[in-house]
This record gives sequence, structure tokens and C-alpha cells, in this order.
Amino acid sequence: MLFVISAPSGAGKTTIIRELFKVNPGLKFSVSSTTRVKRQGEIDGKDYFFLTDEEFDNKIKTHDFVEWETVHGNRYGTLKSEIEKYINGDEHLVFDVDVKGALSIKKLYLDAVMIYIDVPVKQILERLRKRNTESDEEIKKRSERIEMEIKQKEHFEYVVDNSDKHGGLQDAVNELNKIINKYN
Repeated sequence: MLFVISAPSGAGKTTIIRELFKVNPGLKFSVSSTTRVKRQGEIDGKDYFFLTDEEFDNKIKTHDFVEWETVHGNRYGTLKSEIEKYINGDEHLVFDVDVKGALSIKKLYLDAVMIYIDVPVKQILERLRKRNTESDEEIKKRSERIEMEIKQKEHFEYVVDNSDKHGGLQDAVNELNKIINKYN
């Protein structure tokens, strides 16, 4: 199965996915490609495939991406080869992608399970500021996109609440794991 997990930047999807892999280590992660600068602690080929603009352009020209998009001034894409490694196997593949990327994957893989991580806008903006990985200008760019992304959650089969009021990270991880275990 393909599990496509999406949310606005700052909603905690990457953190939830990392924790999910601790409780469900049999899952496989679809590594996306990006042109953005590597953050501290990120590993090329594990967190992302970090590509130059020229490398990304070449992959577009050769139709290597299932989907790609410019998000917050950087390009992100899902390589066909990442999906093809697992599509006919017994392992579940987990995607960490933006909302538009998730919808593009669903168009090509109708059986993909769409999961949206939901957090109030105010909390998302607070989290973005606290993580100190983006400038004020980058946070402003991200906040402009949040409303569009929230409107798209109606296209997802599942919505997992990761708000501070809901119970926090562990509750969100447990809920996500229950969803995935329905498909075993």
C-alpha cells in the first residue's frame, strides 16, 4: 500500500512520520527530491535527495518524477523509481509530501491512502517560528500557502489531529499507526 501523508509546513508531519517508523519499523519511506538547502542533521538519500537546479531540470526532462512542484521557492518531487521499488512488493510505502503532490500521486495510484495532518493555523505559525529553520520572509511565504492547503483536506480519506489540544505528538502517531494497521 501507498500511504500519502500531507499537511502544511509546520504541522508536524515529518516528526510524526519519524515517530511512526519507531513503532512500525516495517514501513518503507519514499525519499523525495528537493532543490532546497540541506538542514542540519539531514542526510542525502535518507531525508531527501538533494539536487541542484540542473539535476532537477534533467529529471523533469526525462520524466523521472511522478509529481513535482515548486513550494516556498524550492522544488520538490517524487521519483518514479522510489515507487517502483515497492509497488509490487509486500511492504507499505510512506510518503511525506505537500498537499498538491499528494493529490497528484492519488491521480496516478488510485489505491493510495491519503492522510492529512491537521493543526490550527495559529499553532502552525508558532511551530514554524520555534523551529528556527526559516527566515521571517520564508515563514511569510509558507503562511500564504497554508489556507490553500487546509482547503484541500476534504480530498483525504483520513484526517489526523496533531493540535496541542488533541493530545500531542504521541496521540497523532498512534492514530496514524492505527490507520496503517487497518491495511495489513
